[in-house]
Amino acid sequence: MQGRLGQGLVSAAALALVLAACGGDNGDSASSDGGDVTLSVSVWNIEGTPEFRALFDAFEEAHPNITIKPVDILADDYDDKITAMLAGGDDTDVLTMKNVIGYSRYANRGQLMDITDMADSIDTSNLAGLDAYDIDGQYYALPYRQDFWLLYYNKGLFDEAGLDYPDHLTWDEYADLAAELTQGEGGDKVYGTYHHTWRSVIQAISAAQTGGDQLSGDYSFFADQYDMAVGLQESGATLDFGTATSQQTGYQSMFETEATAMLPMGTWYIAALLAAAESGDTDVDWGLAPMPQVPGSDDVVSFGSPTAFAVNENAKNADAAKTFVEFAASAEGAKAIAAIGVVPALQSSEITDAYFALDGMPEDELSKTAFEPDSVVLEMPVSETASDIDTILNEEHQLIMVGDKSVEDGLKTMGERVENEVR
Repeated sequence: MQGRLGQGLVSAAALALVLAACGGDNGDSASSDGGDVTLSVSVWNIEGTPEFRALFDAFEEAHPNITIKPVDILADDYDDKITAMLAGGDDTDVLTMKNVIGYSRYANRGQLMDITDMADSIDTSNLAGLDAYDIDGQYYALPYRQDFWLLYYNKGLFDEAGLDYPDHLTWDEYADLAAELTQGEGGDKVYGTYHHTWRSVIQAISAAQTGGDQLSGDYSFFADQYDMAVGLQESGATLDFGTATSQQTGYQSMFETEATAMLPMGTWYIAALLAAAESGDTDVDWGLAPMPQVPGSDDVVSFGSPTAFAVNENAKNADAAKTFVEFAASAEGAKAIAAIGVVPALQSSEITDAYFALDGMPEDELSKTAFEPDSVVLEMPVSETASDIDTILNEEHQLIMVGDKSVEDGLKTMGERVENEVR
């Protein structure tokens, strides 16, 4: 994580970590004015999302007169619920921005507090993903975590097949490797790779590596990636989309039961994988590799998305809310979530070393290299039309992957629908 992670999102290049207690002074200010404070923070599935508890515990330890009261919302309902809450004048102090599409919507509606002064007053040079929250030079949230995609692989299955680990592959090499790793039949079948059902597995990586614009209406740049993915399905080197959807196959179960040798997935899975190993639910011997690249690429390009905290425009405890937002983006916040295997937005060699020192983390150089992509492109551009276009791209993605439309017809329909339904 030596300064390359997130360069596609952040202009920062040098890493000069500021380990000062960014939230300390503000916390004193917030609490000294009003004594004890109960700060409400919206989250999703708090029991299954340990980063929230890790952050809250660290913050409360640093600010003993501020108590966090989580407002827990089902993950699948989160964006809809927050939209409804804010429309009704809800006064939850801090709002977790699950994605930048929702952030853009809330900020443009005037529902988030302008915290540009905070962004300007702290050292954000190593805060990956910050640019995603720049709206005409104003900031309404600060990121605390930065996920990006890389390639998980099962070392044991590679060793068994006598194959080298997947070091800096092209997509063609990746597809060939998947075919070589596929073995067995029926319930004992081991797939060479597993593509989860999300459209980003195909579309976002294609946009990131080709420079394609997912808002443009011209989706010809998706073609090579779809051809590769459909080809893997047809050859049986990956579980087909229809089966994965109908059986609600989880990417965790595919990898942790060794039903797949490779898995393109986001860095958020690391924390869950470490937890599964610690609890004895899996003993898979795993490693990390950079995402495969398009032919001729000299750089490692991936895609990802930051997660952030914002202050509600109607917050009851605005000062304490700002203190928490600043803490989450600081070195202290980064250390708290890195300790459980979550990739923080604030990056430094110290935090990276601590991250790879966690029990169960792979120690090989290839895995560490995977944490240094040259560029991480935002998963979906921020725009007022992004949500509507996202829906269209997802619907057409499903039709292509189940074989109801050819790749050519599906991409053509995407463009026509965006032109007719969104423009």
